[in-house]
Amino acid sequence: MRASVTKGLGQGFVVEDIDLADPVGHEVRVEVRASGLCHSDLSVATFIGGEFPVVLGHEVAGVVTGTGPQVTQVKEGDHVVGSLIQYCGTCVNCLSGRTHICRHPEATLRTPEQPPRLSWNGAPVAQGMGLGGFAQEALIHENQLAVIPREMPWAPAALIGCGVLTGAGAVLNSANVRQGETVVVIGAGGVGMNAVSGARIAGAGTIIVTDIEDAKLERAKAFGATHVVNSRSADPVEAVRDITGDGADHVFDFVGIRSVTAQGMRMLGKGGGLYLIGIGGNDAGIDVSAISALTNSQKVQGVYMGSSHLKRDIPFYASMYLQGLMNLDDLVSREIGLADIEKGYESLKDGTTARVVITDFS
Repeated sequence: MRASVTKGLGQGFVVEDIDLADPVGHEVRVEVRASGLCHSDLSVATFIGGEFPVVLGHEVAGVVTGTGPQVTQVKEGDHVVGSLIQYCGTCVNCLSGRTHICRHPEATLRTPEQPPRLSWNGAPVAQGMGLGGFAQEALIHENQLAVIPREMPWAPAALIGCGVLTGAGAVLNSANVRQGETVVVIGAGGVGMNAVSGARIAGAGTIIVTDIEDAKLERAKAFGATHVVNSRSADPVEAVRDITGDGADHVFDFVGIRSVTAQGMRMLGKGGGLYLIGIGGNDAGIDVSAISALTNSQKVQGVYMGSSHLKRDIPFYASMYLQGLMNLDDLVSREIGLADIEKGYESLKDGTTARVVITDFS
């Protein structure tokens, strides 16, 4: 099969013919129909590193074409979305519904004694995040897949597995935003727009989006922001307090730059929560005054994958989309071919581009 292989740090994405093993155990063979370009994969390929060679791509949607003998949750012909959340299903966290912080995610992978899922010229090829969606086909553990309705279009479906789970999940799961509450979204990128969609679904009364690019802020209005603030031309803390009167109930930081996170803390009202999602630099973090946090009953919480349970949440977001209650179409700025990944990532530097999705695997 054709796959985009990253052979080493900084060596880009090169299409090669590689071999895919037959499914065993709980593995599912998926014919990939759409695969989103997420910055996390680019980071692995350019500066984080890991096992090489590797097939990256963790926003995957496709059709089940085969299953291992122990698979019970999907069947051939199902339309599925994959997620980088890997969970065993038996540890204490999984049994309490917190699959996003499973204690044994390695249970979804083959053991070192087993032959690799992917190989190239007889040598093993790593599979990014248990998915490897930059390819015509993928072998994925059934715990990393959720079934979606057949009428769901492929490109927006692929985005649900990471960006939607993270953004909307931060609002609906991590913060449990309630009707009438005030939400601030810092950073009007694709994941931030999903937080806006989540806030709308939750019934938030006021949804404020801050960013430094007017084009992104205009897009935020289309997604449902009630107010937008250009933090390059106005003090965002003052602006939020002017709009809310006494600070926000929930602030979601999708930027992750220390100075911006500090602003988020100052935007909070009494009883408010600051949720850390984005990491924009090595100095990402925040200094918290214990006295202020105590007297105002405020909290700071890190959020991983929107505290999501993929089996529950992916079908839910697909349903919201099909009912016209969640805007995913406007997130798909470009559809590209498998050989155009590097060009696709380059286009993401343009603030008007929300997300790029591979839909041509020929």
